[in-house]
Amino acid sequence: MTLYPLKFSPIYKTRIWGGHKLEQFGKHSDTLPNIGESWELSGVPGDESVVSNGFLAGNSLPELVEVYMDELVGKKVFETYGETFPLLIKLIDANDDLSIQVHPDDELAAERHNSFGKTEMWYALPGAEDATLISGFVPNVDKDLYLKHLAEGTLEQVMDKHPVEKGDVFFIPAGRVHAIGKGCLVAEIQQTSDVTYRLFDFNRVDDKGNARELHTEQALDAIDFAYVKDAKKHPVAKENVPCELASCNYFTTNLIKLTDKLERDYYHLDSFVIYLCTEGSVEIKYDGGSETMVKGETVLLPASLSSITLVPQRSSEILEVYV
Repeated sequence: MTLYPLKFSPIYKTRIWGGHKLEQFGKHSDTLPNIGESWELSGVPGDESVVSNGFLAGNSLPELVEVYMDELVGKKVFETYGETFPLLIKLIDANDDLSIQVHPDDELAAERHNSFGKTEMWYALPGAEDATLISGFVPNVDKDLYLKHLAEGTLEQVMDKHPVEKGDVFFIPAGRVHAIGKGCLVAEIQQTSDVTYRLFDFNRVDDKGNARELHTEQALDAIDFAYVKDAKKHPVAKENVPCELASCNYFTTNLIKLTDKLERDYYHLDSFVIYLCTEGSVEIKYDGGSETMVKGETVLLPASLSSITLVPQRSSEILEVYV
């Protein structure tokens, strides 16, 4: 049977810093407190997304890649990544500061963890309250100065902290030290990897009095100490015109503000496309049917559906992601 736009059941993650703001995006659990992350689309082993719509409901994302291969992900993507789905999509609610951390690049992650590295980006969603975010160091920080502040528990003093408002974009390549601050609500697009080196966790303990593990020695080989002048961007999108937020070797993310129907032709991409609806409601029309996504929903458009029409039910906003 022909592939179609696929929806998946979200995977909720309780975090020590999590809250309840994701409820405004339809994310709710009667059993899990403090939902810090909703994994919208994941091929991470042990946390594989499961289809929730259509005749493929109940199948996991890795199962689909195994069966449909390039028909699902695109020929170039399948040749590069095989049966590993290359991206992980999350919604994150920081009711408290996340740890200051860093991720290894592909080479180091493969050597140590048999994993991909982790390059990622954040798009700030509505709902942030007096929020800040750390991306990289202030100028003139080297390894020795970093270790001095780490030992003294004053690492925040040499971190580059930014106020956050809706529409802000942060690109975080592997090696850049970072932290999502209290009050942030973001969409995260990243490589399929769950490798994190935690540097400082604000001396927190869990409800059993245990501190979370730090990875200060491992992190030294991963950290890029270079200062980044334009760590925060705020692109302004025109209506019905895709606006690029970030692009790298691993993904491209566009913002589309929809007030009228928009035809999208992806034939040249040779890639799957991911939609994350951040505002409103959008109908995806394709040869063979249609699927509607509402605020908070993520849809995977198979590579075989190379021509579609986006029809907003009202003024809407989506993120468009592909490899």
